[in-house]
Amino acid sequence: MQDLATLAFDHAPVGLIYSEDRVIRRCNPAFARMFEYPHDAFEGRSLSFLYPSDAEFERIGRLGAEKMSGSGRYRDERIMRRASGELFWCRVRGQSLEAATPFARAVWSFADISESRPATGLTTRERQVAKMLAEGLTSKEIARGLGISPRTVEVHRSRLMAKFNARNSLELVAQLAGIPL
Repeated sequence: MQDLATLAFDHAPVGLIYSEDRVIRRCNPAFARMFEYPHDAFEGRSLSFLYPSDAEFERIGRLGAEKMSGSGRYRDERIMRRASGELFWCRVRGQSLEAATPFARAVWSFADISESRPATGLTTRERQVAKMLAEGLTSKEIARGLGISPRTVEVHRSRLMAKFNARNSLELVAQLAGIPL
């Protein structure tokens, strides 16, 4: 019989992985189903193939290392990519086992939140701006974080409002955050 920790990991209702230096060492069946890969397709692979782009993988890595410094904890909601190429919103939570080196050994949970947040038809920059808007950041904060001008952020916000048929910024943020209107 399996020990309780293994049983809990294997039957958790959310996707779980154990990683070392952003390489998957073990995942549960829920994780494999969410990303639409066979369960044995993950072990020993970098997490990079689950991101919309290599640049996004690198950007999230830098942000994650900053946020995990000290506490060893990380959380966000981001766009991920399934085996089919479909992009979807995913809630990600992480806990480093070594706070001094956050990615050395970590446990991560992944929850598909795409039913409340469509991800299709957005450019990479629109996805980045949408994510940061949903986090409650201002245009100036988003601009600083992405290294673009606040005016460019406003252009992306305007495009997002059109794509989401939002009448105002509050309605857009509610839709991005998955809050039913």
